[in-house]
Amino acid sequence: MNSLDESELSILLVEPSSVQLKIIMRELRQAGVEKIDGVHDGAQAIVAMQKYPPDLVISAMYLPDMTATELLASIRCLDNLENTHFMLISSESNIETLEPLRQSGVVAILPKPFAHANLQRAIRTTLQHIDPAEIELQNYEVDQLEVLLVDDSLVSRNHLCRVFQNMGINQIHQAENGIEAIEKLKQQTFDLVVTDLNMPKMDGQALVEHIRSEMGNTFVPILVVTSEQNQTRLGQVEQAGVSAILDKPFEPQSIREILYRVLDERT
Repeated sequence: MNSLDESELSILLVEPSSVQLKIIMRELRQAGVEKIDGVHDGAQAIVAMQKYPPDLVISAMYLPDMTATELLASIRCLDNLENTHFMLISSESNIETLEPLRQSGVVAILPKPFAHANLQRAIRTTLQHIDPAEIELQNYEVDQLEVLLVDDSLVSRNHLCRVFQNMGINQIHQAENGIEAIEKLKQQTFDLVVTDLNMPKMDGQALVEHIRSEMGNTFVPILVVTSEQNQTRLGQVEQAGVSAILDKPFEPQSIREILYRVLDERT
């Protein structure tokens, strides 16, 4: 249960359209959010954030002076703001355009127009990120769990590290691709492997297949975290022996439920 609620959440809304700004503000207030500031472009957003750091930035994709991707990249470079939570509300549907935002750990990507229920869910996800509860497992001491995190994106690895650390998991080892991950797996035993799917040199599917077949390791839980939408590809990953697949962006509660299942409910 989160001790922080919607009324305490401070949000900076970045939307070039005055009409859309008013509409989204109204929806946020209906969701219980009371502290909302609005600006119309990226430069104004950065100035506002440096003066009054928000809990969450909600932005349109295309601003007068930059895109949401560029705004988020700028925020990630600012001291004390690099971990700011970010949500996109946009009619953009191009997978390649949205991919950098998914990799950066946005809390949600909502379409325009969005359903109010989806906005409420995204707000709850933000609260889970800000005020997380440590996970408790029956079969493991959480602070002793050894996790191998495999992702070619440093931004994505950093985001996942924060999520796990907020749950009380601190023994996190990192690899940039499947080949590097295999070397680490040869050197020590891990309680959990978390991998991206699309990576250079050796992707997540090949890594899963190597762990299960070549290394003969059928017991270590493997979680794939991906923005892949191709159901055929995802089916192939499942056949390779993955324990669970989680979409980007994800809710912390989703990872929590998966960890319960793959770590506590295994026989």
